[in-house]
Amino acid sequence: MSLSALLFDLDGTLVDSDPLHFLTFQTVARRWGADFDRDYFDTRMSGHSNREICRVLFPHLDDAAHDRVAAEKEDLFRASLSRLAPVTGLHDLLDWARDSGLALAVVSNAPRANIDGVLAALGVADRFAVTVSSDELPRGKPDPLPYRTALERLGVAPGQAVAFEDAVPGLTAAVRADLPTVGVLTTQPPEVLAGAGAVLTVRDFSDPALMGFLDGFTAP
Repeated sequence: MSLSALLFDLDGTLVDSDPLHFLTFQTVARRWGADFDRDYFDTRMSGHSNREICRVLFPHLDDAAHDRVAAEKEDLFRASLSRLAPVTGLHDLLDWARDSGLALAVVSNAPRANIDGVLAALGVADRFAVTVSSDELPRGKPDPLPYRTALERLGVAPGQAVAFEDAVPGLTAAVRADLPTVGVLTTQPPEVLAGAGAVLTVRDFSDPALMGFLDGFTAP
């Protein structure tokens, strides 16, 4: 099959937002009596949903309190969106996809407001035909449902699309949805992403290996 679509995770993939997520989550967690360092964030929190994270950090609190913690964190994060920049090479890749007639989607565990806010801040909101937030589905990553939902909305089979992810939960979801997945090395080392099923790892979207892979995918 020829390539018809590219599906992207948001945080750590389109934008290297993990440093900001770390700082805002740490700030709010300390208000609620918990703390963690960057290594814990990278290995235990990155790529997971707020509900999953809060259940681990605050096992003594109920779901309503977890929702309040998450809301505080996301409010603080969204107030700082002007500090974010796209991962290197993103705009060139999106231009190539447009010129090649490919459909684009964002598939994220982030809340809807984060997806919309980040895409607007990057100036790429109009590039994506479909955006899927796991908050709006019964199950989020690492379950494959978010990716399967995006494929269904695009009208594309898994063999016609490539996914991009930076963390193990997202890679697991994409691979379980039968998508060949490229690992972006913003948050994890290559061996971790390869071990989770990445068919290729790249430092960013300007990596020459990426276009070689995509050109090979589209070859007759």
